[in-house]
Amino acid sequence: MNRSVNRWNIAVVGVALILAGCEKEQSKPVSRPVVTGLAAVQAHLEQVPDAVDVIGTVHARESASIAPQIFGRVQSVSVHEGDPVHAGQVLIVLDDTQSHADVEHARAIVASSEQQVQAAEAEASLARSTLARYQILRDRKTISPQEFDEVDRRAQIATSRLNAIRSQLKAAYASEAGALAGAGYTRLSAPFAGVVTARKADPGAMASPGVPLLEVEKSGPLELDVTVDESLVRSIQKDLSVPVVISALSATPVHGRVAELVPAADSTSHSFLVKVALPPIQGLRSGMFGSARLGGSLHPTVLVPQAAIVTHGSVAGVWVLDSNNIASLRYVTLGTRHTDDVEVLSGLSAGESVVLAPQDRELGGSKIEVRP
Repeated sequence: MNRSVNRWNIAVVGVALILAGCEKEQSKPVSRPVVTGLAAVQAHLEQVPDAVDVIGTVHARESASIAPQIFGRVQSVSVHEGDPVHAGQVLIVLDDTQSHADVEHARAIVASSEQQVQAAEAEASLARSTLARYQILRDRKTISPQEFDEVDRRAQIATSRLNAIRSQLKAAYASEAGALAGAGYTRLSAPFAGVVTARKADPGAMASPGVPLLEVEKSGPLELDVTVDESLVRSIQKDLSVPVVISALSATPVHGRVAELVPAADSTSHSFLVKVALPPIQGLRSGMFGSARLGGSLHPTVLVPQAAIVTHGSVAGVWVLDSNNIASLRYVTLGTRHTDDVEVLSGLSAGESVVLAPQDRELGGSKIEVRP
């Protein structure tokens, strides 16, 4: 019996010693790694517009269709797509055989009319001189009234004939000018410095008035042309800043500006054309596709800097700091990006602190010494 009691006492003492050791271990402070040099920022609530992405095409702000004003066969085309051109450069030459013949014919008529005018002026001058002499003879009563009337009538006829031939000469000059202008229409020139974006005719083709043979876009700033639904028109104003993404160049938005809102809607789609002026972008070319983000009504949302977002595969997250600046990873659902900030649809509340630019560091359980 005594031996059993002793064993029980020994067991009780052992348990007591173990519990005492556990209490001592629990009372020791937990050692955590400390990370320095990082900044933190608070998620904030902000009123942002409902964003709608609309797709459009990049164009030059000015463009021209090069089309003839006369019928003719294309004799030569000196440019191709992508070629730069300068203002006044001859791009297309039409067959000018008929135009040249028209000019020569008009010049011949002008020369003939000029000769006729010279002859008529001499005849009219002689008739006036004769009439003056006959007026003297009439005053002296050395000729009959019938003779004087005959000379007077001849002078009037000569003057009328001179005026008629002068009118014919003016018409000949006008015909010559028209022929020269028509000859000029056989040479199609660039209206401004730019680049050829489309070539629609080759030598030997038949050109018709008003049918474009070339498309030229002016050098300089480019714009993104998009069509928007009539429901968004009220939220779009001239000079409004618009985020634009040219996916072929970068996923990072650039700041565009609404340059023009065409006031007339398309009668079929009830959409409006919006022209967004683009800043200079390296590699940007006419014809590229882009998207512009246009806003509607406002709604409250939580925003954090894009630099605070970390990704693990296809999942996004942020490093959240508690009251002791201990970091823990929080997975979040992201929404629309607004320049440097991004919407957080779930997983984070306004006012919570997140680590800024953590890069690929593993911060779980670390104490962050936030730099001021």
